[in-house]
Amino acid sequence: MPNTLIVGIDISSQSNSIFFIDDAGNHLIKKPFSLPNDQEGANELIKRVIDCLSQYNLSCIKFGMEATSHYAWHLHLYLASSSELLPYKPTFYVLNPSIVKGFKKIYTFLPKTDSIDAIIIAECVRFSKLNPTPLPDFKYAALQRLTRMRYHLVHNLTREKNRALNLIYLKFSTYSQDCPFSDIFGKASCAIIENFTPDDIASMPLEDLIKFVSDNGNNRLSDVNKIAEILKTAANRSFRLHPLLAESNSLALSMTLENIRFMQEQLKKLDKEISKLLKAFFQTLTTIPGIGDVLAAGIIAEIGDIKRFKNEAALAKYSGLAWTQY
Repeated sequence: MPNTLIVGIDISSQSNSIFFIDDAGNHLIKKPFSLPNDQEGANELIKRVIDCLSQYNLSCIKFGMEATSHYAWHLHLYLASSSELLPYKPTFYVLNPSIVKGFKKIYTFLPKTDSIDAIIIAECVRFSKLNPTPLPDFKYAALQRLTRMRYHLVHNLTREKNRALNLIYLKFSTYSQDCPFSDIFGKASCAIIENFTPDDIASMPLEDLIKFVSDNGNNRLSDVNKIAEILKTAANRSFRLHPLLAESNSLALSMTLENIRFMQEQLKKLDKEISKLLKAFFQTLTTIPGIGDVLAAGIIAEIGDIKRFKNEAALAKYSGLAWTQY
């Protein structure tokens, strides 16, 4: 005799499509219904779930929902914290979209409508042998927000730097290959790129160029005379950009370099905060040569508490390091 209610929830940003079945596969409602993806909608869902449990004399409940971006986050936590659902021992399955997609191929007889996904998710929970999804540990979740933000920021910074290199080539075609600075996006290098054209550098007295480089290098550059000579040689070899394009290219370059500086400052802030949050974790990753706070934090944030893995092989599989056993 069935004793478990299975709730399939197809989640989107504004609304959720929901379907009820039991663990024998009986459909407990005629068709999926929709509720807003907000607190009022969650309260209405709890009410309908409890009514269904009572109507069919069911004692347990399973919720299945697809991991669609972050849209399942609030609903998962809200349902899990419901005192009304607690007597029914609710378990939650936040499913990988690839699992749902693969499972959906079995149900060729169902109509191809969006609302049918809630039925598929419920059936997936009924048949699959997946482990329930644990509630997020907020300590790890907080760290993960910052490490993922850093990952996103680094990718944006790389994209901006590539854009800047293209604009630099148009303005000063030999600069990237002949750049005398260790960092083409360092303070002194950017000052040269933003303030001078190849013609400016070629016609500038060497002493003035040396002074400009020295001032913008905070007197930390080892051989400013040689740097100035390299810049003059590169300027003489460079192509000249057509005057009609030069002004707009310079503006685009200046704005791109400004974006780069802003992102670099954001990275510094993130790294500082990541190091601060990392102190809350007992970990030995940073004792390994080459692993600093940022890399250690990224590993910890994505893996979570290693105690949730039954052995090393389970952790390796989760991390994508699984191997075939013969």
